[in-house]
Amino acid sequence: MSAEVLEIFRETGAYLKGHFRLTSGLHSGEYLQCALVLQHPEIAERFGRELAQKLPRAALVASPAIGALTIGHEVARAAGARFIFTERDASGTMTLRRGFSVTPGETAIVIEDVVTTGGSTKEVIDMLRAAGANVLGAGSIIDRSGGRVDLGVPRVALATLNAVAWTQEECPLCREGLPIEKPGSRATN
Repeated sequence: MSAEVLEIFRETGAYLKGHFRLTSGLHSGEYLQCALVLQHPEIAERFGRELAQKLPRAALVASPAIGALTIGHEVARAAGARFIFTERDASGTMTLRRGFSVTPGETAIVIEDVVTTGGSTKEVIDMLRAAGANVLGAGSIIDRSGGRVDLGVPRVALATLNAVAWTQEECPLCREGLPIEKPGSRATN
């Protein structure tokens, strides 16, 4: 499945090469723009169904806004679960807004589009647990960490890469003077 997923990214122009600043703040020579894949409803539905089949059944699916909204919704639909999303407040803390709530004891899974360090996914897991949810697992379309990220819950991905990422100070692309792009949904300095 992993090779097939990556081929879909290439076919849709979503597997980008260059010099990128990731949401984590790390730099990389490759970027997977899930929005370019998920703009095709039949692909989004298929990926959502495949992730739902790999994860435990839960009453609730939660995703961080904005990149994971489409895939989170598709996983929830395939699983017959409720879907909510988190957003960052003015202080940068992941929170529930728009009237969303979690019932203490409710089972949940967290869905992300791409995992590099797992930071956003972990924030959603922590927020759900603080609200009393029982987080059963997490999933993503792409795992850039080569499977190394530990979220404290079982985790699955449709494709796993050993994508190289560097701090700004270590980045060979910065040393070469290549201009940096920030194609994601959240600006990071």
